[in-house]
Amino acid sequence: MSIKVIKAGALSLFQDKGRYGFQKLGVPVCGPMDANAHRLANLLVGNPDSMATLEITLLGPTLHFTRAACIAISGAHLGAQLNNEPLAINRPYIVQADDVIHFSKPVSGCRSYLAVHGGFALTPVLNSCSTYLKGKLGGHHGGALRAGDQIELNTSLDGCRDVLAAMQDSLWDIRIYLSASLGLNKKNVLRVIKGPQWPMFTVESVTDFLTEPFLISLQSDRMGYRINGPALKVTRAQQMLSEAVAFGAIQVPHGGDPIVIMADRQTMGGYPKIAYIISADLPSLAQSRPHEKIRFKLISLEQAQQLDLKREQAFEALAISLQPVKHILSRKQP
Repeated sequence: MSIKVIKAGALSLFQDKGRYGFQKLGVPVCGPMDANAHRLANLLVGNPDSMATLEITLLGPTLHFTRAACIAISGAHLGAQLNNEPLAINRPYIVQADDVIHFSKPVSGCRSYLAVHGGFALTPVLNSCSTYLKGKLGGHHGGALRAGDQIELNTSLDGCRDVLAAMQDSLWDIRIYLSASLGLNKKNVLRVIKGPQWPMFTVESVTDFLTEPFLISLQSDRMGYRINGPALKVTRAQQMLSEAVAFGAIQVPHGGDPIVIMADRQTMGGYPKIAYIISADLPSLAQSRPHEKIRFKLISLEQAQQLDLKREQAFEALAISLQPVKHILSRKQP
């Protein structure tokens, strides 16, 4: 045993990059809601971004480590503490045997991601360790963590406390620069590109969509965020063939309240899609909570692609700067 779950938290579940290749069978992709934070946490502990992290929503768990490990927490500030002392986020940190991590209260954002060097010992289902709650697939027995669960790690750190403390000092000396596109960067204005059914909506609806605020509803989860605001209407009712839906698609059902499709999205949908939130801004939405207001700003596909390219370049530069982490963690301890 490497981790014992003392308290489960509100919703703590494992997610890797997602379960691709099975949407034709009706199996959702899943994966992290905030892909930036997931990827960042893995980088900070020397992991590839394909490894699973623990996605923690609002009220975090209490975790007792029975063996030493290197961890990192990225994303939301949920009051992470190590042995009742504040734990810095976006830093690699050595936890020793019998250390306890817990989360006191949400401060900013909605979801944190906990990565462990070497990854969690999970069994892939359909080539992924992502948890699909409704299908009870992947993760830890197909569901969220529960009190009493025991989680094994693929790698633990050996060595006496002094050796591990020296490793921590070395990790702390590494300078980490995060560009604005990689850290927690909440935005009230989310950039969008036109959806395939944009021309179907009335001029008034398009104007309202781009000028009026929308409120994130309590009817929001990993599958989709329902947002309340001006009712969006099409020029005339018409039948649509169901088609594939993507993360960030904004569907508009008959009532006019949009639904933003999120990580646990269904594979097909028949509602008109007015727009898509660009991938660079999806992490910001994933970190937003019910009752928060958001607005939309239209940009071109070319602009969205440039923003995504800049984000990839920032991740590549960060990965290079974090090479010393792998070196420190690979040292043979006496």
